[in-house]
Amino acid sequence: MSYKRWIIIAILLFGIGLLLGLATPVSLFTEDAGAFSELAELLAPLPQSALFGVILINNAFALVISFVLSPIFCLVPILALTVNGWLLTVVATEVIQEESVGFLLAGLLPHGIFEIPALILGQAAALSFGAMVAVALFKKERRNLLMPSFKQNMRYLMVALVLLVPAAIIETYITPLLLS
Repeated sequence: MSYKRWIIIAILLFGIGLLLGLATPVSLFTEDAGAFSELAELLAPLPQSALFGVILINNAFALVISFVLSPIFCLVPILALTVNGWLLTVVATEVIQEESVGFLLAGLLPHGIFEIPALILGQAAALSFGAMVAVALFKKERRNLLMPSFKQNMRYLMVALVLLVPAAIIETYITPLLLS
């Protein structure tokens, strides 16, 4: 299957997560919102350069782990896409209720322009690789395609990881200015 189709599948899974977020009652989330406040308080004293590193490493680690674990029925990339879509909608709904649509857009769009495509591209690579491993396990004649698939999907993963750098820079240095 072409990588373009895997991107479409990744977008659909992310969209399903977005829709699930719309179906989630906000009251369900507000009970757990304290965890985000605690995390924010924990990260607040960090210098911006350290915060940049935490954001970048966290996002990159999530993509790499998803890629590595993708051969297990593609469960991790599927969960990563749907949970991220769900979480984005739930948090967006809460922010709109507490602040405004403008506040949400200022906090999300600048870095989201890079981070969401990175998520989609990286998870599409993970889905593609995981599916190829599954096919290679059951069809011996397809095993010779495993290494070329791995190399190609690693290239897409690298593109996604590179996109996380400007996303982390913007999230660390520009987003706080826009929100203050």
